Amino acid sequence: MADIWWKADPRDLHRLEDRVSSLYVERSHVDRDENAVVVVNRRETVRVPAALVAVLLLGPGTRVTHGAITLLADSGTAVCWVGDQGVRFYAAGLGPSRGAGLLNRQAWLVSRPKERLAVARTMYGMRFPGEDVSTATMRQLRGREGARVRKQYQANSRRTGVPWHGRVYQPGDAFAAGDDLNRLLSAANAALYGICHAVVVGLGASPGLGFVHTGSATSFVLDVADLYKAEYTIPLAFDLAAQGLTEERDARTGLRDLIARERLLNRIIQDVKALLTPSHVDAPEDYDEGLNRLWDEETGSVSGGVNWYSAPFDEEVRALIDPSMGEDHLAVIGPELEGAAEEPPR
Repeated sequence: MADIWWKADPRDLHRLEDRVSSLYVERSHVDRDENAVVVVNRRETVRVPAALVAVLLLGPGTRVTHGAITLLADSGTAVCWVGDQGVRFYAAGLGPSRGAGLLNRQAWLVSRPKERLAVARTMYGMRFPGEDVSTATMRQLRGREGARVRKQYQANSRRTGVPWHGRVYQPGDAFAAGDDLNRLLSAANAALYGICHAVVVGLGASPGLGFVHTGSATSFVLDVADLYKAEYTIPLAFDLAAQGLTEERDARTGLRDLIARERLLNRIIQDVKALLTPSHVDAPEDYDEGLNRLWDEETGSVSGGVNWYSAPFDEEVRALIDPSMGEDHLAVIGPELEGAAEEPPR
């Protein structure tokens, strides 16, 4: 993973043999120069080959051109719009050249109880180092997790001297319920959800196909974030409360600094990949080399980009076409610019 880019030597990016897992940019202008993305600020200019980066994270104060986004999409690079140093997630875009291999594997695993349980056990095993969870049921795992989290709260209370009276929170509003410590926990967790969401979407996985959590559009994000709470957000909240720092911004910036210092983003990326590509599970092959294919119930898939129309189906096809589709389509198009036809987008 690339470190926060203005803290790293730009030349380091070009020495990597594989793609950089992620590149974070803020307070800069992102443009295109031939096949390179150019990041410009008042201090320096950095050229990054578009195909070198797996995920581009655009932070506050960033401007990006249409040409840069087009190049990144063509290169299969995911683009995520995030908060300060990636701790909040706002939106993402994926180019048409990006494969669905990881998403296919995730859907295959989560739709089969045996494989889903195996992944859930792996997740809990990551939280219980040294413990054997290979035969535990989900009910047993939930019980262990509850006991572990309670011990974490008690241990951090003794360490910092901050009283602990139990977890109180209100989903959707970090500062709506509980004491200062509870609100710090909620704010820090919300920030952690943001960075996990950015990683999951950036890798091309689904944030909604969870293995432990279910029913939410961010179930898998919650699964992933739970791997790191005991190590990051819980101790951070107690430390901040002990120092009298009780604002939401204190939790957000505190987690931001931890992420940058301990390179948590790279760890999340590697963990998500390991969870969705388990070596002990005979999951289906990736489809990255067979992009733009159409599903078929008999053969599995057929080639896309092919006109499969045949005369006997003419009337059937026509019946499916809505004649009002064109009239209902809305578009906002700006005026043509001088020289736009002669010069490629930059």
